[in-house]
This record gives sequence, C-alpha cells and structure tokens, in this order.
Amino acid sequence: MTKRKNTNLSADQLTAVARLFAVLSESSRLALLQLLQAGPLTVNELVEASGMKQANVSKQLAILHDSHLVKREREGTSIRYEIADPLVYALCNLVCGKIAKDAKCAAAVFHPEI
Repeated sequence: MTKRKNTNLSADQLTAVARLFAVLSESSRLALLQLLQAGPLTVNELVEASGMKQANVSKQLAILHDSHLVKREREGTSIRYEIADPLVYALCNLVCGKIAKDAKCAAAVFHPEI
C-alpha cells in the first residue's frame, strides 16, 4: 500500500485550483489546446482548424492566456499562440485515463462479453 502525502490546501489554493478546472471545463478551450499541441498557431489558423468563429476563438484564447495556459507572440499583423506549459497535457491525460477506465468498468457491467 502506498502512503499518501498529506497536502491540505488553503482556501485560496483551493480557489485557484477550482478556477483552473473551470477554465478547462469548456470543450472549445480543450479543442484549442488540442490543436496547439502540434505547435504554435495564429488565430486564423485556429479558426480554420477548429471550425469555430473568429470571435469565439479569440475569446477562448484570451481566457486561456489569462489563466497562463497559452502564451502569445506578435508576428507582423498576426498573433501566434502556443502552449505556455506542456504540463497541461499531463493533466488532460490523467482525466482521459479516468474517463476511459470508468467507461471500461461501465461496459463490463452492461456488456460482460466485451
């Protein structure tokens, strides 16, 4: 049995964690992060790749930028966005792993032959 490290967070720390999860709870933001995993892209490239409207892409990128999940760099008349910290993908992989595990357990209950 592995021992768990006791990491009680303060109220302010819990609020910061909740704020980050709230930012990551929007599927369009996750889609943009997924597109940026391949490398930096401009707003126009993200609009084209995502199928979202330019105003929505810009709004979601501003939220991701304010949350320090993406960084931006001006390139002529365009702004190129990229992931600020690749650690966000480790978090997404953990969540996706949990979802896959839960789905597998549910499938085993309802379809034991699988």
